[in-house]
Amino acid sequence: MTKSNQHPQRPDVPQRLSIGRIIGAHGVRGAVKLRIWTHFPERIPELRHVYLDDEPTPRRLLRAQVLGDIALLQLEGIATRNDAEALRGTVVRIDRSQAAPLGEDEFYHFEILGLRVVDETGQDLGTVVEIIETGANDVYVVQRPDGSELLLPAIRSVILEVDLEHQRMVVRPPQYYGEE
Repeated sequence: MTKSNQHPQRPDVPQRLSIGRIIGAHGVRGAVKLRIWTHFPERIPELRHVYLDDEPTPRRLLRAQVLGDIALLQLEGIATRNDAEALRGTVVRIDRSQAAPLGEDEFYHFEILGLRVVDETGQDLGTVVEIIETGANDVYVVQRPDGSELLLPAIRSVILEVDLEHQRMVVRPPQYYGEE
């Protein structure tokens, strides 16, 4: 895959990325348990501040410990178990500037979702509407103009170019995915 323009400024690009959801309190001093969503949990202890849901002002992250798919967080302004329990269900977000840098052929899901998909000849194949994580590689679900779906494995031989500036993905669908 080739990559064009790392991060173009688009109005629909989120400036905050979700890293998990608070699932309860831990202890009696206001610590919270976070169910981790991010693929980079090792970065959580390095964070200096986070946002709770859509709060405009960040909260300082005083302490963080990652234990598997859970992180224990101590947040500024949360001092009691009741304070922590009141945050159950809250989504924790970070500034996009705090996000892990990605490799050459790596993209955040929000960058791929909504891309127009064309084949090598420029024929419109549809729009990426979903990403399925399979473990081996992601699979992009493309809704075709006729409403049917096309499944494209996110591998170099299929995904030829991701052009974020022009909101387009150029692909070479495997034979068994195309028309007969």
